[in-house]
Amino acid sequence: MATTIAARRLVTTTREREQAQEAMARAARGEGWAVLDALGVAGPAPAELSRLITAVVDAVAAGGTVTVGAMPDELTTTAAAELLGVSRPTLMKLIANGDLPAHKVGTHTRLLAEDVVAFRRERLARQRRAFEELLAAEDA
Repeated sequence: MATTIAARRLVTTTREREQAQEAMARAARGEGWAVLDALGVAGPAPAELSRLITAVVDAVAAGGTVTVGAMPDELTTTAAAELLGVSRPTLMKLIANGDLPAHKVGTHTRLLAEDVVAFRRERLARQRRAFEELLAAEDA
């Protein structure tokens, strides 16, 4: 079973960017995001969905190209290594050291996508802190 991460790149138009800027201004005023239920009735979007919508609309408002991807809940070691930008042997060392949780499906190692994404975020945060410390030491 191969794990694929499907992605779709969306190039935005000037009008879409303008609409996104207007939507971000409404969100900044506290109007928030609304979603339609199964009956077509509008209601406030849940906080988790609002965070996602805000990130996408903010990228469009800034004139960026947006890439939307779908990731399965469970990743192969190859897909996880690719997502982290490391080799598969390095990924296996992270798993063996207990730095990244994984489980077995038969003889195959699998990782939860949310664990891999959380690891990637934490690693990036550590790198940023180290960079900021380096800059602070250089300024001193």
